[in-house]
Amino acid sequence: MIVRIPSGIRGLDELMGGASIPENTVTMVYGPPKVGKSIFAYGFAAGGAEMDEPCLYISADYGLSDLKRNMAVLGMDPESYMEKELLYVIDAISSISGPAADEGSTYFSSSVHNPTDIMVKLGVAIRNITNRYTMFRSVLDSLTTLMAFNDEMLIVRVLTAYIMRIKEAGGTAVVTYTEGSADPKVETMLKAVVDNIIHLDGSELTVEAMVGTGRVSAPYTIDDSGIKVVHEG
Repeated sequence: MIVRIPSGIRGLDELMGGASIPENTVTMVYGPPKVGKSIFAYGFAAGGAEMDEPCLYISADYGLSDLKRNMAVLGMDPESYMEKELLYVIDAISSISGPAADEGSTYFSSSVHNPTDIMVKLGVAIRNITNRYTMFRSVLDSLTTLMAFNDEMLIVRVLTAYIMRIKEAGGTAVVTYTEGSADPKVETMLKAVVDNIIHLDGSELTVEAMVGTGRVSAPYTIDDSGIKVVHEG
């Protein structure tokens, strides 16, 4: 039996006939730039937090302050999530522009230049989470940024290690990727190592692959509360 968890994305669970993300799997959300990939990731993280299910968020695109602001603009409460230990952030980008915030139980500073350190911080954060919870979510946003600073094949290996660690710890994850940003062969490898694939093109969401379900698509919009899948039926 496939156990599914709510996606945190309005309309997506209804489109899929119930809770839509298979538990203990990794879903790639990909598409062109500026189509809502990070917004999808925010919704997935916040959807868990609202049910007291923590999320471990590796942020390679936005520093902690920008991540909080982006989520708050969509009506989410990242400050509260972190205070309640329902949002753990590995900030891999702030250190490039200057000193990062002080580390704590739910915040870790790393660097997109150092995937090894990101993985070390991942292990620490997972231990913090699994000491308290049996289920959790995770986000890696985004693979594209990591590839911009590192060898593409290295990031394929990092993704493979990330998936292994998340699954071994009982987590369910979303990773984001900008379509066409890597060599086509590398892009094929990325898709091959994940379990589920969702494509966003700015107007239509397509579930290209999902454990236990077939291909399905529907229009979507982005408003002040995030992504909304328009499902009729």
